[in-house]
Amino acid sequence: MRFSKYFDHTDLRPDARLEDITRLCLEAMRYRFMSVCVNPFYVPVATRLLKGSDVRTCTVVGFPLGQTTPKEKAREAVEAALSGAMEIDMVMNAGMARSGEWKFVEAEIRGVREALDSVPGERRLLKVILETCLLDRKEIIQASLAAKRGGADYVKTSTGFGKWGAKAKDVALMRNAVGESMGVKASGGIRTLEDCYKMIDAGASRIGSSRSVEIMEELLASRR
Repeated sequence: MRFSKYFDHTDLRPDARLEDITRLCLEAMRYRFMSVCVNPFYVPVATRLLKGSDVRTCTVVGFPLGQTTPKEKAREAVEAALSGAMEIDMVMNAGMARSGEWKFVEAEIRGVREALDSVPGERRLLKVILETCLLDRKEIIQASLAAKRGGADYVKTSTGFGKWGAKAKDVALMRNAVGESMGVKASGGIRTLEDCYKMIDAGASRIGSSRSVEIMEELLASRR
């Protein structure tokens, strides 16, 4: 896989402007990133700008706290899919995870998976954001397993709005929990090529970053 395809080129800032999203999409097409990850409001904009390219539109659900209801997360996911999103990053309910309510966590994820599967067309990828900074080691493992049982395609470390972002040790923990049949996305605080290599070595198969262009330029410079 070409290195650029690790990246979900991301702008989830609450004050992101139309021109910022336009630039994000143009950069993603230039570097041939896997996707752009934008807030739900900008899904139609990104989908229109990316039409005809191999860059996918990704968005977030239950973001950033994960405390909306299961029905609302499923509704958000369907609306995003109908608007053009091909990848959905949903935030797990960390409070229920910390309460040990794993049946609830699994059922909520499965509800979003089933809602997405009801939308006609190509199957949408579902990534589950654990917000690992809120969880201990055992909870990260159990959350990863719940996501796998619930039908998710990926587990993801962070929203980027928590106390800290991705840590290689958490990525390795998630990878060991889900095995090789699922994806693991590292996101939050990944700013350099060295950061990326650490996450990939730990088991990440996708990287979420707002610094994707800088990282690619660092890679290209290292090859000159």
